[in-house]
Amino acid sequence: MARSADIVIVGGGLAGASAAVMLGRTDHDVLLIDPHDPPRPDFRCEKFDPSQIRLLRRMGLDGLVLPAATQNRELWVARLGRLADKLAVEQYGILYQPLVRAVRRGIPPQVRFLNGTVAAISLSDDEQTVTLADGEVVTARLVVLANGLNRALRGALGIGCQTLSQTHSVTIGFDVVPTASARLPFDSLTYYGERPQDRIAYLTLFRLGTVMRANLMTYRGLDDPWLKAIRETPEAALTSVMPRLAALIGPFAIQGTVRVRPADLYVSTNVEQPGVVLVGDAFGTSCPAAGTGTNKVLCDVERLCSVHVPRWLATPGMGASKIASFYADPEKRATDLSSRRAAYALKARSLADGPLGHAAGYARYVGRLAKGFTRRGLARLRSLSQQAGRLSWRRGPAQAGR
Repeated sequence: MARSADIVIVGGGLAGASAAVMLGRTDHDVLLIDPHDPPRPDFRCEKFDPSQIRLLRRMGLDGLVLPAATQNRELWVARLGRLADKLAVEQYGILYQPLVRAVRRGIPPQVRFLNGTVAAISLSDDEQTVTLADGEVVTARLVVLANGLNRALRGALGIGCQTLSQTHSVTIGFDVVPTASARLPFDSLTYYGERPQDRIAYLTLFRLGTVMRANLMTYRGLDDPWLKAIRETPEAALTSVMPRLAALIGPFAIQGTVRVRPADLYVSTNVEQPGVVLVGDAFGTSCPAAGTGTNKVLCDVERLCSVHVPRWLATPGMGASKIASFYADPEKRATDLSSRRAAYALKARSLADGPLGHAAGYARYVGRLAKGFTRRGLARLRSLSQQAGRLSWRRGPAQAGR
């Protein structure tokens, strides 16, 4: 006998697990299918910035994620190899596996979990049939496809893939340890590429548990000899493209495995089909260097679960016109467009060479210095104003009693 549910979620990563949490808070019958329990390690989504934290709070996921992450309260910004600013910030570092594990812990108990691999999906305007690799069958009104970069199921449904930018960026992850002190002198650091010819967007360092985690954002082909060097002699390779880094942060060593992840920009096509909706990387990817991937995932899930699914299930049928309303959602479309623009803009800025490119780099450096100077000046003025106010208040009663 086949299992049945109102909603089947295929994929239990960040997108699928978040959807299971949100939909599990409703009275709908939800089934989550994933082949990995516990979730497997992956190199992605290692830091949350303020915009992503706001989304977590909006979705009610912050109480699950943030206690499992490491908070970073101060950010140093370096441009042209020089420290340009220090500012207070709310950021959190967390590896992908513990992130997904934390979200899964918040899935309500009424959501069923099926440990398995989906082999095929059959769609109609009313009922969808999900067949697992072991032959088990599940029927549902709606299938949420949240299986990330796996294209097999999408291809079998006739969903295409339009590549926008092949190997748009390459992200490199590793841990950094100081060799002349107990710890590095900051919570987090964004260190922009020193020279356009090095094809570096930036290096971000941030505290993650007891280590200092590094994500290096680059624009290089997979056959670039430098990528081989960063794996084999990481300190020397990093110093070759960021020669002033050690002078700023102190002597350091790279420890543990160096992970390299290329990222293609693509968007799925022919997605307006009955009974199935794509979220996160299943719909389209983002550039990790632009830092918008988590925004896209969380926005997809939030809009789908809080707006569209309740409307769809309130009336019979699950035709393509219902599904199309999700892809036309103004907030989703704006987030997707902003993510794509940010990916191209950052790459163009990072690789801009010649007199104009160098002038723009110096302008960004001076601009960051000016922002920091202005912010510190305003803070100083506020402090002086508060001190003057307290002094005036103290003098007032004394003079009144004379």
